[in-house]
Amino acid sequence: MTGMDRPRRLRRTPAMRRLVAETSLEPRHLILPMFVADGLDEPREISSMPGVFQHTMDSLRKAAVEAVAAGVGGLMLFGVPKAEDKDAQGSGASDPDGILNRGLRALVHEVGGSTVVMADTCLDEFTDHGHCGVLDAAGAVDNDATLTRYVEMALAQAETGADLLGTSGMMDGQVGAIREGLDAAGYADTGILAYAAKYASAFYGPFREAVGSSLQGDRRTYQQDPANRREAIRELELDLLEGADIVMVKPAMSYLDILREVADRSTVPVAAYQISGEYAMITAAARNGWIDRKGAVLESLLGIRRAGADMVLTYWATEAAHWLA
Repeated sequence: MTGMDRPRRLRRTPAMRRLVAETSLEPRHLILPMFVADGLDEPREISSMPGVFQHTMDSLRKAAVEAVAAGVGGLMLFGVPKAEDKDAQGSGASDPDGILNRGLRALVHEVGGSTVVMADTCLDEFTDHGHCGVLDAAGAVDNDATLTRYVEMALAQAETGADLLGTSGMMDGQVGAIREGLDAAGYADTGILAYAAKYASAFYGPFREAVGSSLQGDRRTYQQDPANRREAIRELELDLLEGADIVMVKPAMSYLDILREVADRSTVPVAAYQISGEYAMITAAARNGWIDRKGAVLESLLGIRRAGADMVLTYWATEAAHWLA
């Protein structure tokens, strides 16, 4: 036995394991996605995401204060308009009095300066067809016409005081168009969190309920094919050239190889989004007694961090932050 390697020496006690841990998970690494819905009298639980709610303006403020007190790094806000307020152009997305922009102003007023307020800069919640852009005469998403709408949306969000704009639509040139529009309007300090590699995933299902999606068809002509790796690096490089301040991979758990490659190549911080389907799977298994909930949640988040994420969007952000504290 003399001279045998003994890796177990460094696993012997909790203190030893803590000392040599290669990856840390802290509240500041976590970002809480939130939903604010128009026309609600009280928060409404999302049936496919137990424990996650569409908020009223009051409950949004309350949940934001709780998250910040727990030490989360940021808040990402999605707006849910009334069905009758949707149209083909997603007009509500750029309306200063639209639900998302009102929610952003509420967050900035309530917790601005003590956390990073982030906005979802995409049209899908606001269009009556549910796509992330405007459609052409043939019913296909018109990339360049959509960029014009994104800039209008970005300017409205920047006016609310949002710190970061999340470009989630996967249109070609979206980061550059928004950066140019922000700079020209005097919002040079407003940052862009670019969804560099966003895949057309089956795991988005519960999110569609969360935002009241009106989607007809699918998004495979603009979101990435799950079969492709090199394409993600091409998208990353384009977003970096166009001025992205942070880049993101979405989803997280089924795309950890992509996350690792992006993290190895990125010159800016890297985020990953633990999406609704990932949340729903662990939640359902835990409710059936098939898995330890707390252990699975923390292990999943640690795995995303280990794969290279500097920050993780997760619906468990506040709860996990309490555990970690």
